Amino acid sequence: MDTPLSTIAVVGLGTMGTGIAEVLALAGREVIGIDISEAAARQAVASLEASTARAVGRGRITEQERADALARFRTSDALAAAADAELVIEVVPESYELKQQVFRELDAIVPPTAILATGTNALSVTRLAAESQRPERVLGLHFFNPAPAMKLVEVVSSVLTAPPAVEAVTRLARELGKEPVAVGDRPGFVADGLLFGYLNQAAAMYEANYASREDIDAAMKLGCGLPMGPLALLDLIGIDTARTVLEAMYSASHDRLHAPAPILGQLSEAGLTGRKAGRGFYTYEAPGSQTVVPDALTPSPETAAGDGRTVASVGVAGSGTMASGIAEVFAKAGYTVVLAARSQEKADVAKGRIAKSLERSVAKGRLTAEARDETLGRITAAGSLDAFAEVDLAVEAVAEDLEIKQQLFAALDKVCRPGAVLATTTSSLPVVAIARATARPEDVIGMHFFNPAPAMKLVEVVRTVLTADDVHATVRAVCAKIRKHPVDCGDRAGFIVNALLFPYLNNAIKMVEEHYASLDDIDAAMKLGGGYPMGPFELLDVVGLDVSLAIEKVLHKEFRDPGLAPAPLLEHLVAAGCLGRKTGRGFREYARR
Repeated sequence: MDTPLSTIAVVGLGTMGTGIAEVLALAGREVIGIDISEAAARQAVASLEASTARAVGRGRITEQERADALARFRTSDALAAAADAELVIEVVPESYELKQQVFRELDAIVPPTAILATGTNALSVTRLAAESQRPERVLGLHFFNPAPAMKLVEVVSSVLTAPPAVEAVTRLARELGKEPVAVGDRPGFVADGLLFGYLNQAAAMYEANYASREDIDAAMKLGCGLPMGPLALLDLIGIDTARTVLEAMYSASHDRLHAPAPILGQLSEAGLTGRKAGRGFYTYEAPGSQTVVPDALTPSPETAAGDGRTVASVGVAGSGTMASGIAEVFAKAGYTVVLAARSQEKADVAKGRIAKSLERSVAKGRLTAEARDETLGRITAAGSLDAFAEVDLAVEAVAEDLEIKQQLFAALDKVCRPGAVLATTTSSLPVVAIARATARPEDVIGMHFFNPAPAMKLVEVVRTVLTADDVHATVRAVCAKIRKHPVDCGDRAGFIVNALLFPYLNNAIKMVEEHYASLDDIDAAMKLGGGYPMGPFELLDVVGLDVSLAIEKVLHKEFRDPGLAPAPLLEHLVAAGCLGRKTGRGFREYARR
C-alpha cells in the first residue's frame, strides 16, 4: 500500500465531495468525481470553476495553476470510472445500506492495492470495513466543511485497518496542507464527538424555553469566542444530519447527553432542516441562503422590558481581578464608582490594578491620557461596605462561595438605600439563595460578567422567580450603557455559557481517560475542526481545574444526569494540587515565572 496516491476518486459530489475534489485537484492529483446525478456533476464542475476563479482574483493561485487544476478534474456517473484510482473517498449520504453498496461495488472495480476511505462522521468504519472483501484497506478520512478552508482531517482506523493504509492517507493529508489527527472508530470521532453533544444540549436548552435562540447563540459567541452560536451551527450542518450523528453516538454511548433532543426530530420530520431548507431554528431568505430574515420568534426592538430605576452611582464589592475589571468598566462608562474591599489597603491595591490597566490602554492608543485620569477620578476606594450607603447599584464580585455571598448580601441589605439594585456576579450558585439573605429579594438579580471584564462583551442577566420587572429593566439598560451585550436566562446552574461549556470540557477529559485520543490531538481537533479559539485542555488549564471541578459538581448536583458527573481524572488532578497555569501544572506543565 506504499503508493503515491496520485489518482483519487471522490464518490458523491455534494458540497463536501466537491470541496474535497477541489483540494485534491489544486494539490496536483488526478481526480475523478463520481455521482449518479448528472446535475450534481455539472454543479461540481461549476463550483470548482467559480472557487478557483475567486482564488485567482485573490492572488492565491495563478491562472495557469487554475487551468491545470480544472484539467485534472473529470466527472462520471459510474463507479467503473474509479478503476484506476489508488484511493477512493466516498462521501455519499449517511446510510449504512448506501455506503455498503458503494464499497461492495468498488471491491470488484478497484485494484487490490487501492485504499477505500469513508467520509462518514457518524457511522462505524469497522462495520463498513467488514462488508469489504479487503477490510484491511478500509479506513475513515473525515474532512470538515468547507473542505478547502478547514485544516483538520481525522484519519480513522478500525481494528481491521492495516497500518500502511493509515500511513499513506496521513502522508496525503499533510501534502494537501491539512493537519491529520489519528483516531479510533467511535461515533463522532474526536471533533464531532465533542461538538454534537454540546449542540444537542443547546437544542434542549432552547426547547425548554430557558433562553431565546438569539441569546443562546450570542452567549456562546461572546462568552467563548466561538465563530457561530450552536443553533445557527445546527442550521448550517443540517438538523437531520445532526440527529443522525447523535443517534449513532447514543447507540454507542447510551449517554443521555447524546440522546437527540426531541426538537431535532420534530424539525427534521417537518422538513425544517436548516439553511438548506430555508428554515430550521432560524428562517432564511431562501433555501441554501445564509441570510437570516425575521420571523414570528424574532425579538422586536420596540418590545421594552419596562421602565427601570435610575442608576448614577455604582458600588463594586471585592478586591480581585473581576471586581477591579467591573469597576473599570463602569467608570469608563461615566458612572461614579465606589470600590469596596475588606480593608482600605486591599481596596487601594484593587484601584492600583485599574490604574495599570488604564495605563496599558493609553500605551496602546485605545485611551487618551485625559480619559484615563477622568476614569480613575470617578473611582473611590473604600475599606468598608458602609461606603455603599447612597449607591444606586451594588455589584458583588467576591469568592464563589454561597455562605460568603449570603453574608455579603445580608450586609448590603442593611447598608444600601431602599430601591438600590443588588447584583451578584456568581457563575454557578443559585441567585435566589443569595437573594433570600436579604429582606428585599425582589431587588436582587444576577449580572454574570466574563473575565477579563473590560474586554468581554457578554453579561448573563439572571432573573430569579422573585426579581422585580423594573430591576430586570434597570440592569438591561445599564448593560447597554456600559456597552455589554445582555442575554436573559433563568436562575439555574451554569446559566447559559457554563451549562453548555463545561459538559463539553468534561467529555474531552473522558476521551483522554479512555485513551481514545491525546491531549494535543483533541485540542488540535477542536481548534481546527470546530473553530474554537482554544482547545479544551488549554482552556481548562487557563480557567483552573479547581474552578472547573466546582462548576462540574454544581451542574451534576442540579441536573442529576450521570453524564455530567465530573471525570475522575479531573478530580485526581485537583486533589494532587495540579490546578492549571496558576500552579504551573494542570493537564500540561508550564514554566514558572
